[in-house]
Amino acid sequence: MSAGTETTAITLEWALALLLNHPYSLQKAQTELDQRFGRDRLVKESDLPKLEYLQAIIYETLRLYPPGPMLSPHESTSECTLGGYTVPKGTILMVNAWHIHRDHDSWPEPSSFKPESFMGTGVDGRGQDFRFIPFSAGRRICPGMGLALRSAVYVLGCLLHGFEWQREGIEPVDMSEGAGLTMPRAVPLKAFVTPRLPLHVYPLA
Repeated sequence: MSAGTETTAITLEWALALLLNHPYSLQKAQTELDQRFGRDRLVKESDLPKLEYLQAIIYETLRLYPPGPMLSPHESTSECTLGGYTVPKGTILMVNAWHIHRDHDSWPEPSSFKPESFMGTGVDGRGQDFRFIPFSAGRRICPGMGLALRSAVYVLGCLLHGFEWQREGIEPVDMSEGAGLTMPRAVPLKAFVTPRLPLHVYPLA
C-alpha cells in the first residue's frame, strides 16, 4: 500500500504540473466535469467511467512520467535469445518503460503532452499493448494497477472540479525529473489554488 501511495502521489503531481503548463487541457478537463455533474456537488467514485478525458490525462501522464521508469527487475530462468542477443540464465533484466513510452515509431510527437492520444484507442495500460506498460505486463503485472488508476483519476477529478489552479509565476512549471526509483519531480510543485464551487458544497464549509 505504501508503494502505491507514493507512486500515485507522484503521478498526480506530474499531472497537475502538465496541466498548469497546458491550460487548454486543464480547461477541457474542468469543462468535462462541469458538463457531467455541474457545480452543485462533489465528484464521486461512481462518476469515474463518465470521465473519459480525465482518464486520458492520467494515461498520458503515466506515459510521459511513469512512476517506475525501469519497472521491476526480473531474472531469466534459462538461457534465451532476445533480439539477436544471448541472455544467460540468471541475468537480471530491466525494462525501460520510459524509453518505450517515448518511442517515435509508436507515438507521434512522443515528448508532447497529448491526452487525446488515448481517446478511443483502447490503450489503457493494462498490459495488452506493449507501447504503454506503466504497470508492466503479463503475469508479473502490478497487482495494484486497478486501485492506482481509480485513485489517481478520482483524486485528480476532485482537485480539478473543486479548485481553480494557477502557476506560481508567469514562467512554465519546471518539468525536470528527479532521481529515484519512482522518478519524482526535481522541484516540488507549487501552485495557487482557489475554490471554484459554491462554499456549501465543500464538506468543511
